[in-house]
Amino acid sequence: MRARIFIEPQNGGTYEQQLAVARVAEAAGFDAFFRSDHYLTMTGDGMPGPTDSWVTLAGLARETTSIRLGTLLSSATFRLPGPFAIAIAEVDVMSGGRVELGLGAGWFEEEHKAYGIPFYSVKERFDRLEEQLEVITGLWKTKPGSTFSFDGDHYQLTDSPALPKPTQSPHPPVIIGGAGPKRTPDLAARFATEYNIPFFPPRDLAKQYGLVRQACERAGRDPSSIGLSAATTICCAADETELKRRAEKTGQPLENLRQYATAGTPQEVVDRLGEIHAAGAETVYLQLLDLDDLDQIRLLGEEVLPNI
Repeated sequence: MRARIFIEPQNGGTYEQQLAVARVAEAAGFDAFFRSDHYLTMTGDGMPGPTDSWVTLAGLARETTSIRLGTLLSSATFRLPGPFAIAIAEVDVMSGGRVELGLGAGWFEEEHKAYGIPFYSVKERFDRLEEQLEVITGLWKTKPGSTFSFDGDHYQLTDSPALPKPTQSPHPPVIIGGAGPKRTPDLAARFATEYNIPFFPPRDLAKQYGLVRQACERAGRDPSSIGLSAATTICCAADETELKRRAEKTGQPLENLRQYATAGTPQEVVDRLGEIHAAGAETVYLQLLDLDDLDQIRLLGEEVLPNI
């Protein structure tokens, strides 16, 4: 089972803090460093303010060497698909081919209002997401020397040279996530390298994964060709005293973390991740809420990673 570190810096996190997390995660043996793509805090004052996810990943691409880098998830409402495809391809080249794109429809209306970003109905957001996936992957897959055109309801491209190309071929992995019963699985079946479910208890994961497999079969795709992943909040410590201290730093009661997330000693964490794996997840994103707690990342690397 692959394990990745996942952070939410819109709640408060400088570039320097994110760099420290990424470097320690890399040294600890984690497969990837992922971050959310949000512009407004969901807890606390959010100081010193948000950082742009893809600007951050571009910096990390040059300051790390082996760890993969990506978003969980970028919002299709934030960027035009043509320039976005250029930016991701450039970061992929800067990283030597270590980038992954997590892309979703967007849901947080308040951040759109706060920064003047248009916010649409659920249907239109999913319509735009579908077109963005077509445009971004279409640009990347267009052969050098050829052009790409697209005539959608929301985006139109005419004779694009479809440059630059990412390092990864045919393109960086695409992650689609969410718990929708129909449209999300259908989009995943068409476009995704990986399908992600965030913050579901293990007992509910298998049902949602089943919907994605069914969507793959409807689309004529081998269900085994799509990766399955989950995200869970992490709080791990060697003893109960340290565990309670770490839980307090997250702002969530330890009993809630134990029940609804992944919390406990390294062995308890290994057991919980085993349940997630048994439900079908091949990759797990460990949501780290305290960006200054680098020792927890080291503990996970030493005591958890070798045992999952």
